[in-house]
Amino acid sequence: MDSQSSQASQASHSPRRPHTFQVDLRGLVDLLSHHLYSSPKVYLRELLQNAVDAITARRTTEPDAPARVRLTAEGGALRVEDTGVGLTEADVHDLLATIGRSSKRAEGLQEARSEFLGQFGIGLLACFVVAERIRVVSRSARTPGAPPVEWTASDDGSYTVRTLPDAERREPGTTVHLVARAGAAEWLTPERVGALARDFGSLLPYDVRVGDEPVTDLPAPWDRSYPSPATRRVTLARHCHELFGFTPLDTVDLSVPLAGVRGVAYVLPSAVSPAQRAGHRVHLKGMLLTERAEQLLPDWAFFVRCVLDTDSLRPTASREALYEDETLAAVREALGERIRAWLTGLAAGDPERLAAFLAVHHLGVKSLARHDREMLVTMLPWLPFETTDGRLSLEEFAQRHPVVHFTRTVEEYRQVAPIASAQGIGVVNGGYTYDSELVEALPSVRPGTVVAELDAETVTAHLDAVDPAEELALSGFLAAARARLDPLGCDVVLRAFHPLSLPALHLDDRDARHEQARADAEAQADDLWAGILGSLRGSAPRARLVLNHLNPLVRRISSLHDPELIGTATESLYGQALLMAQRPLRPADSALLNRAFIGLLEWATHREDGQA
Repeated sequence: MDSQSSQASQASHSPRRPHTFQVDLRGLVDLLSHHLYSSPKVYLRELLQNAVDAITARRTTEPDAPARVRLTAEGGALRVEDTGVGLTEADVHDLLATIGRSSKRAEGLQEARSEFLGQFGIGLLACFVVAERIRVVSRSARTPGAPPVEWTASDDGSYTVRTLPDAERREPGTTVHLVARAGAAEWLTPERVGALARDFGSLLPYDVRVGDEPVTDLPAPWDRSYPSPATRRVTLARHCHELFGFTPLDTVDLSVPLAGVRGVAYVLPSAVSPAQRAGHRVHLKGMLLTERAEQLLPDWAFFVRCVLDTDSLRPTASREALYEDETLAAVREALGERIRAWLTGLAAGDPERLAAFLAVHHLGVKSLARHDREMLVTMLPWLPFETTDGRLSLEEFAQRHPVVHFTRTVEEYRQVAPIASAQGIGVVNGGYTYDSELVEALPSVRPGTVVAELDAETVTAHLDAVDPAEELALSGFLAAARARLDPLGCDVVLRAFHPLSLPALHLDDRDARHEQARADAEAQADDLWAGILGSLRGSAPRARLVLNHLNPLVRRISSLHDPELIGTATESLYGQALLMAQRPLRPADSALLNRAFIGLLEWATHREDGQA
């Protein structure tokens, strides 16, 4: 007789002889409650899981066996009774007292392994998170002649096993009794047990009740039959509000039979950051696994929250997250395809709903379109962009302009938008997330389209030149203005353009800004580093302050003869142009604005004193 059989025999003759777990149970409880599980509430999931797995195991050999789970909470105690496969005394010693083992691994049950929820055999020991004592009474369905057996364990690590008279339990199955630990009684109240049971077990395939109240609510909302699509949308919207607290813009079916997934995605009614990690509800064979599954959908699908049931994905050790493997990657891809197909269907058949969606979530679709040519072709007529013609799609904008100019930053766009619009230059603001990439991809899906990044040279070339004779007459003014701005790396040019109210325009591009940054660093560096930076000096054009010859203020300033006053006025126009473009100011620019402001005040007060 092996040691295990000998232990079982001794227990039969000495029913109250204590045995000890081969672990530090107090340390295990601390590990479970503080490191493995996110909340003590998972104890009820473990109890439901064991009961459901026991019923599943019995039904592999008895398809018509009863399938009931009953939970009763009262007086700081909980009783969970199931009609499952049950245990013999040998099973109790072999399975309930050994970490890493589970009744699902018993001989003769391995063929049904894939149908079980449990994966790691922690089982009843997890209940010590809330209980100081656990009592299990069970009778085996696989060994009808075996008597009922009782297993009683305490959180000090000891347990006892004894057989019971037949009258104690006549039908196969298991009853688990818990007595609350000090400070944990709230987890065993009828209200808390009922709420947890409904949360974890609403999609379980068996008859689960807390007292007389049913827990399961089958079929799932997405699997039910409805009299009309409108009724289905209303019901699912109500379901979404109950689970997530919002009313969705739309719903997306996520049924992927080949991947063992059934569920629905709810489209958020308000915009969220693409960097925000979405939390999805995942049920595993009907049991709620987690409410915070983050890796279930592709990153671009941040605009939906989903709830689904699966029988193909693996849980982590805590059974509160999904294990990252090839199966999860395949499911993620399949669910992404379902959401992509939904977007394509809206574009083809329901433009109003698509417009409402894009008004909120265009950023997510743009993220997808960057890497998906088919999606870019589909969404091109609908995706909105900020342009000098207003908010338009790239398709409509390209129809209006032979060349689609764009800027890479919002600041650049703000500099040129008023002028470009007045000159008939079409410009797209590519400074927002993904926009410049999509504009550059436009020729690949719209052959013949010309796309060009807008630079200072292009804008200046579209502005009207001043009559040469007039510009020659203003050569002294222009020389004084250029001399004042030369230390800032900025040239001064004279042009005539609309709107007349704009006295000056500051233009630069990325190359000019890089050169300016290099020059600033060189000016502040020591001799060695300045020499290195000087060797990197580029030939890029410098920034430009374009003075509007049509503006009355500029005309008055250009008639001045005092070089110092011309310089102060030029600095003022330069600072005002920077502020109009909403460009960040360098320390030198801030100093210039202060200097110009004080200079104008001094000039104005000196003039008043002279007149007096």
